[in-house]
Amino acid sequence: MFEGARVAVVVPCFNEERLIGRVIETMPEFVDQIFVVDDASTDGTVEVTRGFVERMAERVTLICHEENEGVGGAIATGYEAARKEQFDVTAVMAGDAQMDPTELERLVAPVVRDECDFAKGNRFFSGDAWKVIPRLRYIGNSVLSLLTKIASGYWHVADSQSGFTVASRGVLDVIDWSRMHRRYGQPNDLLVRLNVNSFRVRDIPVRPIYGIGEVSGLRPILLIPRLLWLLVRLFFHRMTHKYIIRDFHPLVFFYFSGLVLVPSGLALGSYLVFFRIFSGPVAGTSALLAAIMVITGFQFLFFAMWFDMDYNEHLR
Repeated sequence: MFEGARVAVVVPCFNEERLIGRVIETMPEFVDQIFVVDDASTDGTVEVTRGFVERMAERVTLICHEENEGVGGAIATGYEAARKEQFDVTAVMAGDAQMDPTELERLVAPVVRDECDFAKGNRFFSGDAWKVIPRLRYIGNSVLSLLTKIASGYWHVADSQSGFTVASRGVLDVIDWSRMHRRYGQPNDLLVRLNVNSFRVRDIPVRPIYGIGEVSGLRPILLIPRLLWLLVRLFFHRMTHKYIIRDFHPLVFFYFSGLVLVPSGLALGSYLVFFRIFSGPVAGTSALLAAIMVITGFQFLFFAMWFDMDYNEHLR
């Protein structure tokens, strides 16, 4: 227990036979229950974990998926197990040992003390992040984090893809885990659901850990287009549910106007350039109209983001 609160940790894993033991062995003493969720591994992950279950049955629980559901599916299964047993706070620490167990207390503390509802590790806060995190992953995560700020409304969350998190019992009770994204877009999807339900999210600096034998299953060429499309859908989901269905805010008009004017202005400008090259001169008023549409559209978008930031300021 931590300050009187029962603490559970969900450990999603897929083919982590080399590192899952380290994760379990180094788990802090204040953790009451470890839910290891094996996502249909094809190596010895299950056998290694069962060895710990035999020795630590009162503390380690193994849950096995018959079919691979993705990291989001494994986390959802673990959350459901923790919710049923009514743990006060539930953390997520991946089975690849890339999350420092000594830092778990820093994420648990603000949730237990009701300073926030959800704590999320921020690997970019450290000045060593650029040196430790692989360059391509660092750049990709930074871009996705920026886009996730717009989609989720949590403008202060700097590392959207971090899976090192701690959730309160209230979060586990309110979120519908059966509808959460099952694959690598789970952190982005969850942030949007948290924002729609007005949960407070806090960014907590953590140390990035790489080069310990972990094997990444990420395929950027396939993953990035899917995540971008997911973020677009999540953005409109949040606009609809938070600013139209649950409450109304005029920022939706600003976003709508901006999203109409900018593409329209760019399309008109492109047409005029094409016409100028292949057909001859174009009217100056037409070019001016295209420029005004683009400039005004961006102004609308920036105003909408400003309203969104102000509206969600209390959710830090």
